[in-house]
Amino acid sequence: MIESALDDETLRRLTLEIEHTPPRPHHAALLATLGRLLPRREFRHALSRGGWHRPGGVVRADGERLDDDLLSWLETEMADCDEDFELFLDRHADAGLIATRHEGHSHYFVLALGPDPAAFQQLEIEELRETLCRLLIDPERPPEDPAELLDPLAPLSVTPQAVGRPRYRFRRLVDMRQIVARQPARIGDQAPLSRFLDDWRASSAGTRGHFCDHWIIALREHQDRYRNLQISATPVSRHARELRHFPWRADARGVALSEQLHAFDRAAGYPASWYFHLVAGALTPRDIAFAAGHDLDDGFRYLPDAERKLLEAWLRAPYSI
Repeated sequence: MIESALDDETLRRLTLEIEHTPPRPHHAALLATLGRLLPRREFRHALSRGGWHRPGGVVRADGERLDDDLLSWLETEMADCDEDFELFLDRHADAGLIATRHEGHSHYFVLALGPDPAAFQQLEIEELRETLCRLLIDPERPPEDPAELLDPLAPLSVTPQAVGRPRYRFRRLVDMRQIVARQPARIGDQAPLSRFLDDWRASSAGTRGHFCDHWIIALREHQDRYRNLQISATPVSRHARELRHFPWRADARGVALSEQLHAFDRAAGYPASWYFHLVAGALTPRDIAFAAGHDLDDGFRYLPDAERKLLEAWLRAPYSI
C-alpha cells in the first residue's frame, strides 16, 4: 500500500472533512477545507481526469438501498443461502434489483517542497457520482454463477439516473520523493521515472519553474507474478489536452524543424517540452527526434547544449514511460 504523507489522526480528519465537502466548480470549498486542515500547505489544483467508473452497490426498484457494496451484499446473501446459487436466484430473480456504479473524476493537487523535481506532494481526490447501471438479474437470461452476476457479459442496462448527490472521496496524499525511490529497475539500469526526472533536472526546463507546474504522476498499485505489491508511476502532462493536436511535420529539417520544436515549447509554456513529450505521452513523434539527431550530425546548432545532450543520450539509449 502507498504510504500517506500524513499522520493517522490528520489523515482520518481530512478523509471525513473531504467526504462532507460538497463538490463545487473550481473546487473552492475543497481548497478551503484543505487550507483549514493543512494550514501550512497551499495545494494548487493541477489536473482533473475522468471517464472511469467502478462497481457500486445494489438498490431496490423503488430506490431503497440494500448495500453500498454489491460484492459485500452478494457474499452476505450467498452465506444466508448456504452458498446455493439456485436458492439465491429463487429469492431475488423477480425483485427487480438494480446494480449501481460510481462514475468518477480524479482531481490532482500539488505542493512543491523544494527545487528538486521529485520534491513535491501530490494529493489525489476522487469526485464520485453514483448512478443506476443495470438490472442485477436479467429474468430472460439469469446468470449461471456469482461471477457472472457481478460482471455479466451482456448486462441489461437501465436509465442511468443519479443515486444521491456527487461527493468527494480522499484517495491519497504522497511525497513523490518516496515514490521515485521505490521504482523498480533492471539490474544495472535506472528506473525510467528516475531518468525522466534527472533529464528534467539537467534541462532548460529545470531552471524555469517546478516539475509539478507542468506534470503530475499517475499512480497505480498492482501485484507482480509473485504477489508482491508494485507501484507504477507514470508522468501525465498538465498540458496534454492543448498539445494533442499539434501539427507536426515529420519531413521537416533544419530551420523548419527548429521552428516546430520552438513552437511546441511555446504552446506548452516551458523549454524542452518537446523532449519530455517524446519520452512520456508520445505527443512528440519519434521521427522528430531522429530528424533532430540527423540535423545535429549535419552541423545544425539550434538546440541549447542541455537539450542537445539529452537528445544524444536518448538516441544512444531510447526510453519511454
